[in-house]
Amino acid sequence: MTPLRQRMLQDMQLRGLAPKTQAAYATAVRQLADFFNKSPDQITEEELRDYFLYLKNEKKVSRSTCTQALCGIKFFFEQTLQRDWQTFDLIRPGKSDKLPVVLSVSEVHRLLSHLKHPAYRACLSLIYGCGLRLQEGVGLRVGNVDSDRMCLHIQQGKGGKDRYVPLPESVLPLLRAFWLTHRHPTWLFPAKTTTGVRETMSPTGVQRAFKAALQESGVNKTASVHTLRHSWATHLLEAGVNLRLIQIWLGHRSLKTTAIYTHLTRPAEEMATRAINLVMANLPGLPTDTPW
Repeated sequence: MTPLRQRMLQDMQLRGLAPKTQAAYATAVRQLADFFNKSPDQITEEELRDYFLYLKNEKKVSRSTCTQALCGIKFFFEQTLQRDWQTFDLIRPGKSDKLPVVLSVSEVHRLLSHLKHPAYRACLSLIYGCGLRLQEGVGLRVGNVDSDRMCLHIQQGKGGKDRYVPLPESVLPLLRAFWLTHRHPTWLFPAKTTTGVRETMSPTGVQRAFKAALQESGVNKTASVHTLRHSWATHLLEAGVNLRLIQIWLGHRSLKTTAIYTHLTRPAEEMATRAINLVMANLPGLPTDTPW
């Protein structure tokens, strides 16, 4: 590891960035250096402009990829190299107005029923039942399950935040039954072997199991494991749960982020449509005695 890379890693640790964020930022800087085939501290501001134009116009990367590259490279130049370049104020990845895919309750149940492996069914049922992110579900500890208060303690979620999430009554016996198959003292979903570097079940394996069950279930939607989290929030909102509570349980910093689910709730749309029809019911028709 070069002294420059080591310095950046230390800066990210001092800032308190999560390990995954540190890895993503370091990768962004390495890709920049590889593009110009020289040390990143030798790259000029004009070359930086050219690189982001390349990402946008030639490589046509997604908004999230461009944002990640911008955040990592900006951190390196501004924090590690102490260079305050105006180019960073100019670069703005295009906004996306896409709404997330949401499964209906029956589609979720159909998908989960096609999971044959107990570990994957228990894990994905937990992720849906509690609105978790994939890493939060896979990394759950036995001690995080509070059966007296019927909640989960999610520790060090996205942004390093802790939160409590309600545990559905139907999920608890599922978790207990699966834990009895391995009785691991720490992890709810431990890795199959104790000799590997991973302590918990592989997220990649959970994703593969989800994709296979999605195909077998006949649900014709472009869904991922994260779709279960979107579906959970939408279903709670449809059931009348307060949006502010859903925000807290999801771990969103802003209510604006959670408010996206108001665009996905069918009962709300149906109620609004009925209201529109009622208000507009007595509109006058076309005059009959006026020629076209």
